[in-house]
Amino acid sequence: MQKQTSDVIDLDAYFQRIGYSGKRSPTLETLQAIHQHHAEAIAFENLNSFLKQPVLLDVTSLQQKLIYQRRGGYCFEQNRLFRSVLIALGFQVTNLAARVLWNLPEGTITPRTHMLLQVDIDAQKYIADVGFGGLTLTAPLSLTPDIEQSTPHEPFRLLTTDHTYIMQAYLGQEWKSLYRFELQEQQLPDYEVSNWYVSTHPSSLFVTTLIVARPDTDCRYALRNNQLTTHHLGGRTEQSVLITVTELRTALEDVFRLKLPVSANIDGALQQLVQQIN
Repeated sequence: MQKQTSDVIDLDAYFQRIGYSGKRSPTLETLQAIHQHHAEAIAFENLNSFLKQPVLLDVTSLQQKLIYQRRGGYCFEQNRLFRSVLIALGFQVTNLAARVLWNLPEGTITPRTHMLLQVDIDAQKYIADVGFGGLTLTAPLSLTPDIEQSTPHEPFRLLTTDHTYIMQAYLGQEWKSLYRFELQEQQLPDYEVSNWYVSTHPSSLFVTTLIVARPDTDCRYALRNNQLTTHHLGGRTEQSVLITVTELRTALEDVFRLKLPVSANIDGALQQLVQQIN
């Protein structure tokens, strides 16, 4: 395991950002609390790559964007920031990477383009992940295979074969696979390569499609281009199509709690998106 180095992180500003005022000791209770607060406060979003702007992974840039500017981010941004917070609190953290399986045909092989974390507490291992879009975990999971684990939202479980784990969520009366991962430790350059690909490649979903998501206390919100979906925990789903730039901006600001960047091209990009989809 790599030496734990703490990037300079403004914990007070971070906890204010996620609305957390509880204990800061490196315990499971603390991990559970800040994991849920982070997921519900800081939306998953890919505005930078959608607007053809760089996605930076250094902690200074992540703090500026996700904390001070009140933006969100995708897995590399979310979990790298979360990692820095956990290490500053005294947790033992290992960087991991996964191959996405969600909504893909059986047998599809994808690159390791998802970041997640292993957190060790009192000789027990947990998986933390605050950056998997519309199905982001709202609680850490015990790294124990083949048991259903409750979260504030859906039940999850981990399957394992030959040192490979598959993360699954229970949706619509069946288990759906989200991603596959191993426990091989990853380094920042590993993420930088994958991040560059997903944020710049012309065919990357994060370049061609606007994707935003945030779990709330009793539902999950998801935006894909101009289609807004609310998945209620009881199973009911509501959908609406946003047909103007004003409606899109309102959803981004009010539903997903984002402070939109001052950018000359954001309204133009949203207008183009509305025209293309409609």
